[in-house]
Amino acid sequence: MSFQIRPTRPADLPAITAIYEHAVRFGTATFELEPPDLAEMTRRYQGLMDEGFPYLVAADGDTVLGYAYAGSYRARPAYRFAVENSVYLDPAAQGRGVGTRLMQALIEESEERGYRLMVAVIGDSANLASIGVHRRTGFEMVGTLQNVGLKFGRWLDTVLMQRPLGEGASTIPQS
Repeated sequence: MSFQIRPTRPADLPAITAIYEHAVRFGTATFELEPPDLAEMTRRYQGLMDEGFPYLVAADGDTVLGYAYAGSYRARPAYRFAVENSVYLDPAAQGRGVGTRLMQALIEESEERGYRLMVAVIGDSANLASIGVHRRTGFEMVGTLQNVGLKFGRWLDTVLMQRPLGEGASTIPQS
C-alpha cells in the first residue's frame, strides 16, 4: 500500500471525523458513546494545534487512511513533558502497516518537540491490533485498569502502555 505521512490540514478534518465516527459507533478503542460532529472535531484539532502538538495523517493522494496525534497526558504542569497518543484508521486501511508508520512518525515528531514520555491509553484489553502497534513501536505494558468503561452493554478495560522519548528520564530538560 502506497501512502505518505504528513501534517494534518483543515481539509482532512471531514475524513478524520468519518474515521472517528466509525470508531465510536462500532469499536471499543474509544469510550465515547456519541460521535462528535465536524465542528467539535475541528475545535479539538485547533486546540491541539494552538498548543503545538503533532497531528498527522496517512494519506494516499487526497484519501485519508488514518490519523494520529499527541496531546497533553494530564493538565498539571509537572506532566508537561509527557504526551498521550491517539491513532485511528479507516477500516479499509487496517492491517496494512499504516498504524505502525503513523506511530513511528508521531514518536519522531514528539521527540523533536522535546517530549520525554509517550503514554498510550488503549480502550479494551481485547484490542490486540492497537496493543501490537504500540509494542512494535517500542511501548511497554505498564498496567490494565479493569472494567472502567461500559460500552455496547459490556464492561471494558483500559490498557496502559508507555515509551520513553528522546533522552527519556535520563536527564532533566532545561525548560
